[in-house]
Amino acid sequence: MLKTLKSRALACIAAVASVAMVASAAHAQSKEPIKIGFSMALTGGLAANGKQALLGAKIWEEDVNKNGGLLGRPVKLIYYDDQSTPSNVPSIYTKLLDVDKVDLVVGPYATAMIAPAMPVIIAKGKVFIGLFGLAVNSKFHYPKYFSMLPSGPDTKPAFTEGVFQVAAQQNPKPKTLSLAWSDLEFSKNACEGARINAKKFGVKIVYDKSYPPTATDFSPIVRALQAANADIAIVCSYPNDSVGMLNSIKELNYRPKMLGGAMVGLQATVFKNKLGPALNGIINYETWVPSMATPATNAFLKVYQSRAKSEGVDPLGYYLGTWGYAYLEMLADAIKATKSINDDKLAAYMHSHTMKTIMGDITFEKGVGGEWAKSRMLQVQYHDIKPGAGLETWKGMSYQTVLTPADLKTGNVIYPYAKALK
Repeated sequence: MLKTLKSRALACIAAVASVAMVASAAHAQSKEPIKIGFSMALTGGLAANGKQALLGAKIWEEDVNKNGGLLGRPVKLIYYDDQSTPSNVPSIYTKLLDVDKVDLVVGPYATAMIAPAMPVIIAKGKVFIGLFGLAVNSKFHYPKYFSMLPSGPDTKPAFTEGVFQVAAQQNPKPKTLSLAWSDLEFSKNACEGARINAKKFGVKIVYDKSYPPTATDFSPIVRALQAANADIAIVCSYPNDSVGMLNSIKELNYRPKMLGGAMVGLQATVFKNKLGPALNGIINYETWVPSMATPATNAFLKVYQSRAKSEGVDPLGYYLGTWGYAYLEMLADAIKATKSINDDKLAAYMHSHTMKTIMGDITFEKGVGGEWAKSRMLQVQYHDIKPGAGLETWKGMSYQTVLTPADLKTGNVIYPYAKALK
């Protein structure tokens, strides 16, 4: 009898709690929403990644509103397609702030898109979280900027440091370096970091040239790299460049001792499918791999992947789906803690506290840089990819090895590069 009464009491408590939660959510929905604005690359060269981020953001919006919103108000995302074109970005953020009257803004995806938004954001004094922007704030020194990118305080070198660390462990050590880079903000910054690493590790640069962002024929660049005959070749590129470059490298049989660096795009399923075995031997940066999975990331990815096909986005979401959720989660953490949407209060909190996200705890460096206090950037090497490899391959770790950092390492490098092509 007592057991039955206890069961009924627990059932009643659960029912009351459920009703209270629904009532709270309903109450929140009756209030004016907190509007959060941003631009995102939904068409153009960066769309494969931008679409992932948007789905992550939409899932965050739904989760928050199911749980009563923020400060007792629903949240509403207002976004526009920047078409992967930097010149479109300033007018979008001006419209968001002056016409749409959003309460808060977050960044678009990619360095080249975030940088042109900065003057508008600074003029309005808004908190701004950039999504995968490399050293964007190194020019502006804006105290309310925060970077959602695990490159750490030495952000420019972080994208290629792992390549140099691995090279230094070889016997004999590679001694010379070639650099090829797109004339865009991200690639400039990444290759500046590679030069810093070359000096630090005692590697001589023998070739260092940019190419226009509109380039479609990469064979002249690859032939120039072949002529330079450096031990290490580092390419700093955006998605379409990365694909074009690797296809030309394969066609021209270019085989330095090490090849890779800061190629955006190789992390996305669509480009993995396009390249297949052309990825073998490449050492490239990553921000997350399945060997790092946690219950939080798994729970998010289960929802993301169930919706990916209907949304027309990357089926896995490993590269930017997770981070598109996490950068808004970080903003929400500050809103809840300060009980405010005041930009000054939010910035002060984010500078002084550890932020909780599905991608782990994030602490920002001291000062105004807005970079992470500690790097979590990875270098992986692709290998053993067969023709026709598809989604089941890309889901796991069978085709990639984490080389750095040491605490996340899953195996050893295949060296020299040509050895991975057999």
